[in-house]
Amino acid sequence: MDDTNPDEYEWDVPAEWMTPVDDDILELMTENHIFDPDHIEEEDVCRAPDAAYRCRELAKRGLLKKQAIGMYDITELGEQYLAGEVDPTELEADDE
Repeated sequence: MDDTNPDEYEWDVPAEWMTPVDDDILELMTENHIFDPDHIEEEDVCRAPDAAYRCRELAKRGLLKKQAIGMYDITELGEQYLAGEVDPTELEADDE
């Protein structure tokens, strides 16, 4: 019998505020300009409602930019993060 508690599983993410799909979302954004959560779901990254939430969180930290309602594009900061030039633990949330 497996005594592993799934709540104790630690995800390999670079910052406490991040989730495992954030890198996948950002990488997808580099391939296409202005993406919406439905496109992220179509690419099998995660469900559209989860993608919408993650896009808002990534935008709060400047990694994505909201272009219109539900439409996002990667920022220069987001590209720098993917290139390993930005430490996500140092990104502050911009509370609107």
